[in-house]
Amino acid sequence: MKEKAAVLYLRGAAGPRGDAYVLITGAGQSDYNPAMPSYFALVPAAGTGARMGGDQPKQYRLLAGQPMLRHALDTLCASPRIQRVFVVLAETDAVWERFDWSGLGVKLAVLRCGGATRAESVLNGLQAVAEAVRADDWVLVHDAARPCLAPAQLDGLIDQVGDDPVGGILAVPVADTLKRAAPDRRIEATVPREHLWQAQTPQMFRCGLLREALSRSRAVTDEAGAVEALGQRPLLVAADPSNLKVTYPSDLALAERLLLDRKET
Repeated sequence: MKEKAAVLYLRGAAGPRGDAYVLITGAGQSDYNPAMPSYFALVPAAGTGARMGGDQPKQYRLLAGQPMLRHALDTLCASPRIQRVFVVLAETDAVWERFDWSGLGVKLAVLRCGGATRAESVLNGLQAVAEAVRADDWVLVHDAARPCLAPAQLDGLIDQVGDDPVGGILAVPVADTLKRAAPDRRIEATVPREHLWQAQTPQMFRCGLLREALSRSRAVTDEAGAVEALGQRPLLVAADPSNLKVTYPSDLALAERLLLDRKET
């Protein structure tokens, strides 16, 4: 089922060519207080999930009866603190319209400007919403493949980072012993885990700062890496392993169990 009229649509040729984007506002768009920074979420969902396998992009694999992407969008759209939720799709994505997203309400905005990499998709999305999101507004970038984000984790990130001069990310301290491998897969060294954290999402930064960072660093694997390349030091906000990223088929069962358990409590 296609998106309802209340959804914001942003269209335009995507990519690094610098093409213009056109903002189309549908019913349900609300004004925000110009005196205070607002919070926006952006979910890059233009990838194929090659490591997961299957005949469709990973973000559309069914999980507890819904597309994986739906669970992440549910949490973000339900937050009263988030003004708008942008989902970045590939221009050629033909799977999105097979599902009914109307239950997510009027916060959802679909951006068909996905790039070849995560960084490109996020940057394209930020460029697409430049007229709707101010440079000092906060943008929370969240993985489409992290379906188990809990409202308390989201609130904790906003609470701790909302007054930070740089921004920050959800993360968990590394608990396992880490080994560095040689090319022959023999152990080369044991890496001290003290002060090591495993990055999660959302990753929360001011829109202007993040746009600048990604414009300069296109090869990063997360937003914090781009901000670090500017010489900044993002804040680590402790989360927990339940906010896992579904990467391999074996992760599906664990994520589904977490989601079903949450519904039962």
